[in-house]
Amino acid sequence: MASAYTEWDTLSNQFAEAAEKAGRSVVAVQGGARLAASGILWRAGIVITASHMLRRTEEITLVMSHKSESPATFAGRDPGTDLAILKIEGKSGSASIETASSSALRVGQWVLGIGRSGLGDLAASAGIIARLGSEWRTWRGGHLDRLIRPDITLYPGQSGSALVDSSGRFLGMNTSALARGAAITVPAATINRVVDEILAHGHVFRPYLGIAMQPVELPQALVSELKINPIGLMVMNVEPGSPSAQAGIMLGDIITGVKGSQISGVEHLQAALRELKRGDSLDLTYVRGGKTATARVKVADRPQR
Repeated sequence: MASAYTEWDTLSNQFAEAAEKAGRSVVAVQGGARLAASGILWRAGIVITASHMLRRTEEITLVMSHKSESPATFAGRDPGTDLAILKIEGKSGSASIETASSSALRVGQWVLGIGRSGLGDLAASAGIIARLGSEWRTWRGGHLDRLIRPDITLYPGQSGSALVDSSGRFLGMNTSALARGAAITVPAATINRVVDEILAHGHVFRPYLGIAMQPVELPQALVSELKINPIGLMVMNVEPGSPSAQAGIMLGDIITGVKGSQISGVEHLQAALRELKRGDSLDLTYVRGGKTATARVKVADRPQR
């Protein structure tokens, strides 16, 4: 029995030390009449937090681990990943959080959610990794490099908190805004990408074609004659002036290929779009009037709304 208690005490102390270690890089984010959120010291002078907890016009104050306060300014947001970036005015007096790769995560692994209350007190919740997946597109149109769903409770003030391993190393930012009734963790790789995009361009690049499509089953005779897959994407709408309109794509065209390979569905096209950068073009093969043609579409940045 004594041995069991010793093992439990050892694990308990390990978790407490992990919380204290990560907590040195976790802040409370206070803004106007909104509930406080948590935030993470990501780089020198940069804090990340949950976008849905902030308004652009709010006066923002950060409460640091040593209870000192620092004003911050809003630097940008990406609702698709629920990330907001704040710039600290003056010196933070705290270190950026230590990160760990999420590639070694396993379902069932113990993790901690580390945040701060509105008063700046350290707050923690414990749980396990409930689900892991590959790339994941959020309902807001954002793209996460990996799906991480922890089985932890996000108490008031813990949106924007850090998910850490048993050594206190950062795995991602927790948010309650990307999945109904569950916490989702935005992985460190996604955060780096989003932060770089926002600081450089003011927003995240979202490749935009300007068309609406519907999967359709093609006639067998056409499939045999053109040697194409039996599923295509029929163009149901083309926005005037959009990249697709400028490339000559028309209503009723059936897209059958992207970048020289035949498509198998909408997901194939979306995957190709995610690889694009500003200024890139995308070759789309389509069927019109029983014949195939190819259009080179210079993708644009999705209009900001």
